[in-house]
Amino acid sequence: MKLTLSALTLVPTLFFATTAFAASQPESCMTKQHEIQKQIEEARAHNNQNRVDGLEKALRENKAHCTDAGLKAEKQKNIEEKREKVAEREQELKEAQAKGDHDKVIKKQQKLDEAKSELKEAEGK
Repeated sequence: MKLTLSALTLVPTLFFATTAFAASQPESCMTKQHEIQKQIEEARAHNNQNRVDGLEKALRENKAHCTDAGLKAEKQKNIEEKREKVAEREQELKEAQAKGDHDKVIKKQQKLDEAKSELKEAEGK
């Protein structure tokens, strides 16, 4: 039971740490390590040992496996995925416009705007 409880606590911690890193798209492994270290200090300040443990593991993994080339490739892959999503949303909007369904057009336009915003964020604009 303790193992399950620990695992249930640790997994969300790692997920949130990973999500935070993905959103900021650090340019180098050193930047990423610095961000993790700041989060570790924050977690310690709030006496959140489970988060500290998860972040320390993330820091060890980063030091062991991170390369600047790998980060750059990951960023490019993310940008390409966002571009594909924009193209898909544009097509969906065209189809809704062709059908003449005003409500669907509005919804599809909102989804397209959101996808474009995500693309700009991924590109760092």
